[in-house]
Amino acid sequence: MSKATRFLRDNGLTISLVTVFLFCLGGMVWSGLINENNELEAHAQPTLTLIEYFFSSSFQSALFENWESEFLQMSAYVIMTAFLFQRGSAESKDPDSDSPEDEDPNTRRHDKDTPWPIKAGGIWSFLYSYSLGIALLALFVASFVLHWLQSANAANEEAIMHGEPTHTAIEYLANAQLWFESFQNWQSEFLSTAVLVVLSIVLRHRGSPESKAVADPHSKTGH
Repeated sequence: MSKATRFLRDNGLTISLVTVFLFCLGGMVWSGLINENNELEAHAQPTLTLIEYFFSSSFQSALFENWESEFLQMSAYVIMTAFLFQRGSAESKDPDSDSPEDEDPNTRRHDKDTPWPIKAGGIWSFLYSYSLGIALLALFVASFVLHWLQSANAANEEAIMHGEPTHTAIEYLANAQLWFESFQNWQSEFLSTAVLVVLSIVLRHRGSPESKAVADPHSKTGH
């Protein structure tokens, strides 16, 4: 097997997901640009180029609004599954048995391939033990802040277009529109995650690590 073939095999999931992401992002920019320019023409305003639209407040607000909800879902899922259970679900640890994820990392501190933060011990070991949840939570916070600021800018631009008063970013934090944009995405993320957790109790998808083995009983919890 060539190095290129091995690389594609070993990284196929990431490559495919990033490719689909870029395709969807391109579709979002293309369709959003058409819609935005139609709106501008209706108000006798100059239209935008693709680059201008990509960096506009309206597009950036919509972009980070979606990223925010995805990172919230992922961070909440990682953190909640560390201590909450759903018997029979492939997405849950077994409440009646020890899981390898709960192993004290310090017991393997001197193993050759152990990550360096565990070998360093102390605060480094502690932070690394929860680094996935921390990183996803930080991405959520960053996305939310960018959504908030860009949404405030977009709202002010629309207010100016209609001759209405503008608001500061702090004032906009109390605006119902900002929270409607967020909650409309958050609810769907938590619903889809709950559906996956429950459906994996009784349904299977052969070959997927998100599913139990096809012949496993419904009562089996975890993979």
